[in-house]
Amino acid sequence: MFDIFHYVGTDLSASPSGDLLSVTGTERRKQRILRRLITNPGELVFHPEYGAGLGKKIGEHVNVSEWKALILGQMKLEDCVARIPEPVVTLKTIDNGINVDVRYNDSVSGTAEFLNFDITR
Repeated sequence: MFDIFHYVGTDLSASPSGDLLSVTGTERRKQRILRRLITNPGELVFHPEYGAGLGKKIGEHVNVSEWKALILGQMKLEDCVARIPEPVVTLKTIDNGINVDVRYNDSVSGTAEFLNFDITR
């Protein structure tokens, strides 16, 4: 199955032929995980419980253990994230936000993967 290559907060990308760029494999799985972490619960009409809602937490006091538990719980809902070893979540305060670093094993490819992104105002 093909999905459109798209990171939350960026423009769609064109392929060399001018069509929308598609994404498969490990990159597709990374984008799915990031989409889950950023999406606010209730935004998807047919899946109201989907999403961690990290974006809406900006401006709130950061409770590191709460954020880590939320991210870890959402990661475990993705089939492509191996359960063993458990993903490792690291949070760092940055100007106007939080830097999120997640290390996990891809259960499909068997490779160690990482996601690193900022949640800012």
